[in-house]
Amino acid sequence: MTKLNSDIAALEDKSAAQLRKRWSEIDDRPMPRVPASTMKLLVAHRLQERRLGGLPKLVRRELIRLAAEGKGGSETPTLRPKLSPGARLVREWNGQTVVVEVLGEGFRCQGKAWNSLSEIARHVTGTHWSGPRFFGLTSRG
Repeated sequence: MTKLNSDIAALEDKSAAQLRKRWSEIDDRPMPRVPASTMKLLVAHRLQERRLGGLPKLVRRELIRLAAEGKGGSETPTLRPKLSPGARLVREWNGQTVVVEVLGEGFRCQGKAWNSLSEIARHVTGTHWSGPRFFGLTSRG
């Protein structure tokens, strides 16, 4: 067993106070306020970074950029089909055909402009729906 593996295995029996102390030995920043089980993961990750190296700068920059993009809304960035202006989405719901036109900014349905597909799905069904899921753009998983 390598030194790194044994150091990580030793974390399993440590208390929260011992994990905070170990963190202070390997990182200058304060330990985040998280449960002990998460502390173990953070310390193990930091040990691996110290011994094996962290993420390449390019990958770190891209992750930071993606996180910043996600801060503007409540959803995390996901891979969805790109909808081009002029595209039409069609869904039948309770015998009613719902047609949505994709605009440059937002959507048009029943002669009204909408900010999101979820707003349209909520209006049509009367209950909360994921708009992309309602219109078949994402899978359930």
